[in-house]
Amino acid sequence: MNESAFEEHEDRWILGLRDLAVTKISIDFQLTLLLGSEAWAILECPFRLGQGSAGSDNLQEVLDPGRQDVAAALALFGAKVLSAVAFKAGSLRLVFDSGLHLNCRADPSFEAWQVVGPGGWRFVSMPGGNLAVWSAGTESTARGGEG
Repeated sequence: MNESAFEEHEDRWILGLRDLAVTKISIDFQLTLLLGSEAWAILECPFRLGQGSAGSDNLQEVLDPGRQDVAAALALFGAKVLSAVAFKAGSLRLVFDSGLHLNCRADPSFEAWQVVGPGGWRFVSMPGGNLAVWSAGTESTARGGEG
């Protein structure tokens, strides 16, 4: 994976995490997924973990890292990322080859999630629904949108 794997669109960023497996899961007051050996997805607010179609509400469970209520996320260990999208409105969607999908919306008061990649890339869901993006040698740029 390299910096060119991150691609900006009008309302979202495609995160170059495809084919990276979840190699480590850490739980404290957040849920951290190590993807391969170079990227992290860190979830700090409640999120949905579901099975099947990423857009459906069927079979979705709300997990809360702040209460360490994330046992269902252990099923992600070893799963490979099929799709990773950071929406400029602050939402994150990760789809895995196991059929599981993770959706985290922006929080009105807190940073809901962040994804850290190689080369200094960082995507952060800011309180209230903007996305802040850092890359190597650049300052953050907050971007709004719908997601």
